Amino acid sequence: MKDFYVICDNIRSLENIGSIFRTSDALGVSKVFLCGISGKPPHHKISKTALGAEETIPFEYYRQIGRLVDKLKKEKVQVVALEQDKKAILYTKLKPKFPLALIVGNEVKGVSKKILKKCDKIIFLPMHGKKESLNVSVSFGITGYNIIKK
Repeated sequence: MKDFYVICDNIRSLENIGSIFRTSDALGVSKVFLCGISGKPPHHKISKTALGAEETIPFEYYRQIGRLVDKLKKEKVQVVALEQDKKAILYTKLKPKFPLALIVGNEVKGVSKKILKKCDKIIFLPMHGKKESLNVSVSFGITGYNIIKK
């Protein structure tokens, strides 16, 4: 399996963190990076949705996501943000280069403009209804499966 990382940028909900761990396990993610206000295991709310995946998927915490992104880019990791942005391409158009790190952002504010500028690519999920976005863990699942199938 190729090195595939997920970066959680200021994810407020501990249940979303748990769901991201569980999906990361299903995808064969190498490591989860938790940044800013993102909660960290062990926590009962994370465990409730992760169902043990938080104990088997390695994770690291970084207070500042910018430092993590700079470090990964120096290590030749392709950094991709999942965000609605004028520079974003449709998620199915991404040509992943591994190692790859996918950034998912805060449930309300998304990924900051400052971090988007550091990314190699920005991808988006098309929305056909009235809502502007999906739940962060659902969005991660959709794009994560698309990335690993390529």
